[in-house]
Amino acid sequence: MAAAEPYSGAVIVEPRYNGPAESGNGGWTCGLVAEAVGQPADVMLLSPPPIDTPLTVARDGSLIRVYTPDETLVAEAAPTDVGDDAVVPPVDWDDAVAASARYPGFTSHPFPTCFVCGPQRAPGDGLRLFPGRLDDGRTATPWVAPADISPTMMWAALDCPGGWSVGVEARPYVLGRMAARVEAVPAPGEHCVITGRTLEQSGRKAVVASTVYGADRRVLARARAVWVALRVTPGGTPD
Repeated sequence: MAAAEPYSGAVIVEPRYNGPAESGNGGWTCGLVAEAVGQPADVMLLSPPPIDTPLTVARDGSLIRVYTPDETLVAEAAPTDVGDDAVVPPVDWDDAVAASARYPGFTSHPFPTCFVCGPQRAPGDGLRLFPGRLDDGRTATPWVAPADISPTMMWAALDCPGGWSVGVEARPYVLGRMAARVEAVPAPGEHCVITGRTLEQSGRKAVVASTVYGADRRVLARARAVWVALRVTPGGTPD
């Protein structure tokens, strides 16, 4: 069998794009990996993505694998399709603003410095997406697209709004797998709305969907993801 060909160019999760304090945000990391696969892509995270570390991307046909310098497997990814079941119905901007005011992460957040949804991130630094729940269990948050908007950032924006529909404040979850399609990138300053919902939940795993809508309610991006609950040690510390 021929050896897998390395992808030209290092993949690095810069320190700004953390999820947990010492590892990369799952959505951002998946978006970086998707750049090597092409859109849309299905990315599975197999170990915490290290920050500020050059990661090797190796190809094996349509499959790619991402490794740390010590050859720890971080992610596997392949092209995929993302169907309509990943499209969560939209809400108006004002309803998203009202839902966001009820964001449970304001009072209980497992990763308060998360690039996407951390309330401790300064405006202009993190995305500060605060998805609150609607009466039907969906989440919604408003989002003004930043000046540095990109397809990778769209993956990040799709991440946490889906996860918070599970109840992350009660038990910490992290992203385990994400399949996403970015159909268009909003203009800087465009007023978008992101919605999320839980599709199914069993044991430590939850399948969620999320959707980014543009100002004209166009579907800009969609994702289907698997979130995994962290085990908690007897002392109450996530493991």
